[in-house]
Amino acid sequence: MGKDDHYDYLVKVVLIGDSGVGKTNLLSRFARNEFTSESKSTIGVEFATRSLNIAGKIIKAQCWDTAGQERYRAIGSAYYRGAVGALVVYDITKRSSYDSVKKWMTELREHTEEKIVIMLIGNKSDLRHLRAVTAEEARTYAESEKVAFVETSALETTNVEMAFHNALTDIYKGIAAKEILNSFNPAVRPISASTPITVGAARKCC
Repeated sequence: MGKDDHYDYLVKVVLIGDSGVGKTNLLSRFARNEFTSESKSTIGVEFATRSLNIAGKIIKAQCWDTAGQERYRAIGSAYYRGAVGALVVYDITKRSSYDSVKKWMTELREHTEEKIVIMLIGNKSDLRHLRAVTAEEARTYAESEKVAFVETSALETTNVEMAFHNALTDIYKGIAAKEILNSFNPAVRPISASTPITVGAARKCC
């Protein structure tokens, strides 16, 4: 068994947002510590995995990245199925990408469970001199939606690790709380801590 094959929990996290906001580079930076300035728009769906140690448990994140263009929106329900976490990404230099966040949040909540962990991410903070959306405005919106918020730069690696780590920590807390609740309910069989919780099929599509 390879090093990456050992994990306690396998969780599915989706990245959503308009095309060109940097979702693919965020994922590449997190999963492989890579950044490509000439990256092309994602066609269909891609995913990458990485495992983190959260509170002594190995959480393997299966992160899905989809195209943001409207013509690919038909993949919606299948893309979201089984997701326990979501990163909603906009570009701090493109007001239109921030204005689209409400649309993405609505779609996300229509296709996922109520307790999904959501983080709002303002990407490309390295271009702060071209900023079109203030951090204060985005933070106020995130608070109104009861979701976490952070600004990142995939280019400079700023807050990328923190964003994924915090999201996965909140996901694990939800899993742990559910296991504790189940252990007090004799009608529900407790889940062994050593048994992986697999969320979503490990496959590529499109």
